[in-house]
Amino acid sequence: MASSQIIILAIVATSAATYISRFMGVITSERVSTKSKIFKWFNCVAYSTLAALLGRMIIYPAGVLAESELIIRLIVFFLCIALFIISKKNLVIPTLISAILLSTLNSL
Repeated sequence: MASSQIIILAIVATSAATYISRFMGVITSERVSTKSKIFKWFNCVAYSTLAALLGRMIIYPAGVLAESELIIRLIVFFLCIALFIISKKNLVIPTLISAILLSTLNSL
């Protein structure tokens, strides 16, 4: 099998897995109450996965982010969390400030 065929097969397989799970979610969404324990469990799993990915990205970064020091990444992270809380959960301001802060602190 040629490498281009393997890539196309991988794209088709991952797309099928993604869309099948989304389709199943649409089918079962009417039967699940937002106040049920199963819904709360899925919500907790989603948030814990996101937290794990964020933690990995800060502690063990890849690519260009790996060039910055851990202390700089932690400073930017905590400052942006504080800014997020102060700005009444606005996502735009902390995102912009994080990019500016990270590039400024890395250049020092």
